[in-house]
Amino acid sequence: MAAQTINGISELKELKGKDLAPSAWKTLRFEDIVAFADATGDHQWIHVDRERAARESPYKAPIAHGYFSLSRIPGLMFETSEMKGVKGVINYGLNKVRFPSPLKEGATYRLQMTVDSVTDVAGGVECNFKATIAIQNEAKPACVAEMLFRYFV
Repeated sequence: MAAQTINGISELKELKGKDLAPSAWKTLRFEDIVAFADATGDHQWIHVDRERAARESPYKAPIAHGYFSLSRIPGLMFETSEMKGVKGVINYGLNKVRFPSPLKEGATYRLQMTVDSVTDVAGGVECNFKATIAIQNEAKPACVAEMLFRYFV
């Protein structure tokens, strides 16, 4: 069950400029990194070779792909908030994405989201969320992105 329920478009519009409930903390497992590498075909050593990463990487541990951090946003979002009173939702795209800090194996991370804007479109609204994959005990996040979702009524 989601931590926060948003009851319709009018309530979503009232959340403009406000933070949504954050996700629970998750721990990045090496198996998650390898599964993502297998799914994408990106098996660069900095992600999947523990020994070499410990020896040669500036991070001294395997790190998640930047796109792993980005790809966690929609799933974690649906864990944290539930939108009621709409027929459906689609991920409409991104405006900006940055990966300020690596997400290392064993790190603990969570999603924090802010409703940046809500704009009427044909058949519903487009919501721009500022999404941040925060890393526990780190000054910089793993990912910051502007995510666009369209809700249909």
